[in-house]
Amino acid sequence: MVPIKNKKFYIGLISGFLWTTFILIILLALLSETPIEYTFKYSYKKNTLSGLIALSSLINLPIFFIAIKLNKISFASGLVAFLILIVIIIAFLKLST
Repeated sequence: MVPIKNKKFYIGLISGFLWTTFILIILLALLSETPIEYTFKYSYKKNTLSGLIALSSLINLPIFFIAIKLNKISFASGLVAFLILIVIIIAFLKLST
């Protein structure tokens, strides 16, 4: 397996993580009046955390299409790699209950 040497790929990974985390925190803050830590734990116990993660990762979709439109293929592939990681995390959360 050849290691990826393109910095834009890793920037796409980090960008996907930051945007998803930002939207997840906003969703958790809007949905509850309690602190975010308690809401995070409560949504994990009620098995709704995977849905919140999936909803917050939708922000990456317009970013992906903008990157493709601007011909930033490495950046877009980093976003796709992060979204594949999100799918694995969501599957793990769904199967762990």
